[in-house]
Amino acid sequence: MAGGGDPLRALLRAANALLQQRRYRAALAVLKGFRNGAVYGAKVRAPHALVMTFLFKSGSLREKLESIAQATYTHSRNLAYFVFTYKGLMALQSRLQGKKIPFHSFFAACIGGWLVFGDNNPINSQIVMYLLSRILFGLSRLAVEKGYIPQPKQDPFPLVAALVWGTVLWLFEYHRHTLQPSLQSSMTYLYDDSNTWHDISDFLVYNKRTDK
Repeated sequence: MAGGGDPLRALLRAANALLQQRRYRAALAVLKGFRNGAVYGAKVRAPHALVMTFLFKSGSLREKLESIAQATYTHSRNLAYFVFTYKGLMALQSRLQGKKIPFHSFFAACIGGWLVFGDNNPINSQIVMYLLSRILFGLSRLAVEKGYIPQPKQDPFPLVAALVWGTVLWLFEYHRHTLQPSLQSSMTYLYDDSNTWHDISDFLVYNKRTDK
């Protein structure tokens, strides 16, 4: 029994020794980036898909579970591919030029974004829009830090919140087709479905009365 464990322990020692080799560090970082992208994508997408599917999608339980699994797989796979591509290109550029410069990050991410997230599907669209909102905030803060725009005397967030909500409700009421389907579903539930009821059952208990 003890002898049977020796090959496994030897394999683990060899793997740990390999992980400590400095010359393989860049390649190993790319592989771990792939792993972390896959895990993080699954952690983020699975609960979101679970909630959105059971709240807004119709169909059998099997169809809903398949939809959740597919969305989770797609998000996990895409994020893993992107991190792998980005870190691989970063390592390649640093090796070719001997140092890392800001353009390397931009170029590598552009290539990864084009290859991995360039397909216009609901999941990629949602991820890109999520990033876009963060980019706008980040660029605004950077512009203030660099002195391109003056430091606001008051917190501008209340004005931003007002403009964002004003714009999205205007689009929802008058140009609904321009909004992402999941956002349309959420806002329909909040603002349209709350206009209709027949009795206490679909006023407080259910959103819509089920036909018997």
